[in-house]
Order: sequence, then structure tokens, then C-alpha cells
Amino acid sequence: MEPRTTSRRTFLSLSMGLPLGAALAACGSSGPTQTGAGGGTGTTGTGGGAGKATYWYLTGQPNEGVRTRAVERFNKANPNAGLATTTFQNDAFKTKIKTAIGAGEAPTIIWGWGGGGLRSYVQAGQVDDLTSWFDQNAAYKDRLFPSSFGAATVDSKIYAVPVEAVTPIVLYYDKRAFEKVGAQPPQEWGDIMDLVKKFNAAGIAPFSLGGQSRWTNMMWLEFLFDRIGGPEIFQAVYDGEKDAWNNPAAIDALTKMQDLIKTNGFVKGFSSITADSNADQALLYTGKAAMMLHGGWTYGSMKEEGGDFVTGGNLGYMNFPPVSGGKGDPSNTVGNPAQYMSISSKATAEQKEIAKKFFLTEMNSDAQSKDWVGITQVPIVKGVDAQFGSGADAPWQKFVYDTASNAKSFQQSWDQALSPTAAEVLLDNIAKLFQMSISPQQFATNLNEVIGK
Repeated sequence: MEPRTTSRRTFLSLSMGLPLGAALAACGSSGPTQTGAGGGTGTTGTGGGAGKATYWYLTGQPNEGVRTRAVERFNKANPNAGLATTTFQNDAFKTKIKTAIGAGEAPTIIWGWGGGGLRSYVQAGQVDDLTSWFDQNAAYKDRLFPSSFGAATVDSKIYAVPVEAVTPIVLYYDKRAFEKVGAQPPQEWGDIMDLVKKFNAAGIAPFSLGGQSRWTNMMWLEFLFDRIGGPEIFQAVYDGEKDAWNNPAAIDALTKMQDLIKTNGFVKGFSSITADSNADQALLYTGKAAMMLHGGWTYGSMKEEGGDFVTGGNLGYMNFPPVSGGKGDPSNTVGNPAQYMSISSKATAEQKEIAKKFFLTEMNSDAQSKDWVGITQVPIVKGVDAQFGSGADAPWQKFVYDTASNAKSFQQSWDQALSPTAAEVLLDNIAKLFQMSISPQQFATNLNEVIGK
């Protein structure tokens, strides 16, 4: 998934901070756009012309422009061995890429989100092992955030190049609400429980939550699992270990989650509020809720739609606080460590070399990093913070950069890391957990049934 902007759907397809109108327009079509970026033919097969490698990517500005310019630069420098490109809307891309890979007709460069999808490609022998290539290009690897490689790695081997931008999950808060109750942002989980009482007494919902969307609830569990038991707890699930969801730290996290719900930690009726409509964000910037755990992509949405909430200095943000006695490092984060590019195992040797040259010369390059920074995103390149300048968005970009680059662990969103089958069971049971219709133990039992599926 690409960084979420205004909804779960646009999270899969667009960029953080993209205005709502642009996001909806980008979701309006489902077919491919034939492009010949920088000399490409726009074909959708594995060929694309003599000496040409192929690359499919998503439409939707401003991200599309960044990708297109990278191809144009590369093709200008390599007129006889460039890239032929085809662009797709998100839903069409997901359908087309699965079909093409299954039929042995994938593009040379397979763009994606790593995690569970990449693992399925690896298990089917559909993408190349890039471990030795990274060993040969150690300086290139060293430029990138170490945390970006987790979702590119399967069974200790690297099968994808981390690219583009990073988007962590962030704890946002309304400074005005904290001033009203005379409180400070939470420094640990106990503070959160204390703040719930204070904000409820003041008639302010402690947390906004678009619970109907399910994946918004998931972010809470991702952090609690990490803060209580460390990243090893979900890693055991990802690795397919039997009964991994039944770990005592997992049960503790699930129990704490329901404790927060029972004490009215979330806005009334949260399970009927959708993130697709940005209603959860509106509750924060209109002063009806004090805090919100959400993706970095919502910074741009709130700046665009929230009046002077962001520009007036009322928005605060921080990493999720630790849980007293927990094993997780407070620097850890969750969300989207990067996007990912793999090489089709069916591509010709020449096409594979073109792809590798494209990775080295354009992906994560200084020119591309400048492009990402220009649209308020944070590339996964060490030292890119020097480009942030002193504009209004610079503090936000610096926060995202520091969070991502300093994270001991950057856990990919669970529903991306798991297979589609397991992810759907996960989301369904998360909704039930938040609706208090199942217990923590029932949640664990239900999820253990789909481990490894």
C-alpha cells in the first residue's frame, strides 16, 4: 500500500497529504494509462521493445509525477536500454499485477508493498533474490533506513529494494484540549488512562477513532503488542509459529485495549465512524476529541481541511508512549517503512540489468529525494533531513525522519505483512474485539487458526 491519505483505499494508492479532491479523482478510474515516459512504449508485457525493461506504477499526483520524472531521467541517460512504463489506478494495478505474475508475464520491475505479498511471490519463485546484489552495492544499501528492509526480507534474504517514502503511525493531539484540562501529553500508558478520566470530565472525547474502518483499530494493537512484548511477538505470527497469538504479552495487550474501551477512551459511537470520510480527523481538529492515533498521511489532510488547526500551531504529535514494564523499545514504530521494487524472475538477463541500473542511478537518488521532499514526504534516505529547510512543514518532516531513522524496529502494518486470507480474519476479529463481542482469549484462538495461511 502506498501511504494512506484520506481513506484506507487511498492509502493503497496515493500519497500522504494529498488533498481529498485529488485523492477521489485518482480513485475514479480503474484502467491502465499507457505511457511512454521518457521513450517507453507503454506496453503491458514483459518486453516493451528491443533492450527495454518494463515498469508498472500507480497513478495519482503528486506521487505519479515523482515516479515519472525518475523514468524520464533514466531513459534520457540510457536511450538504447531504458524503461517502458504503464500506469494504473490502484485497484486495477492490484488485479493486473497478480494476474500477470501468475501467468509469467510480469513487468521487469514489480512495484509493491513488501510483506505478505512479497512472501507469496518468493514462495512461488516469481522474484529474484537480491541479497548478493546488495552485498555488491553495500554503499547503496547503507544510504537507506535500516528499518526499511524488514518488509523486503523473506527467510533472511532480501527480495526487494526499499524505495520512495516512509509513513509511520503517529499519536496526534490537540494542544488546546490539553491546555483546557491543564495536562501534558502522555509519557506512558498509565498517563493515557489518567487522561481518559480528565477529558471525559471536561466533555471532550479522549480519542477519536474511525472504528468502522477496522484498520484504524489495528494501529492500537500494533503499538500495544510492540510496547508490551517487543517486535518479536508479531514476528512470531509472521513466521507462522503455532499459537503465536496466545503469547502472554499478546493477551496483556488485548486486555489493555479492552480496558481503554470500557473506560470510554474513544469517542461515543466510534464503531460507526469511518476513516474514509475523514470524520475521525474532523473530531480532532474541531476540538471534539483530544487525541488520535493515525497515519502520517493525515497531517496533510488536516492541514488541507482543518482550517487553522495545523497552520495555527494547535496540532501536536509524538511517537506512541511506552508501557511500564514492557519490553518494547520506545523508539519502535509501526506503519509503512517504504514501498518496494522487486525483479521478475521471468525477465531476461538484459532486462534485469536495466532494472538494477535503474535502482542504482534513480531510485533513492538525490534528485528523487528532492522530488519527494518537495511534496512534504520523507524519503527513506539517511541525511535527507538536510533538505527540509525552514518552511512550515519542516518540523513535521523532521519528526517523521527522526522517528523512522531512529526506530530500532519499524513494523509493517499487520494487514500488509500477512496474507490476504489471514489479514481479513484479523480485521474481522479486531472489529469484534473493539465491539466487546469477543474476549482477548477468543481473539487469540480465532487468529491462531489462520497462522501460516
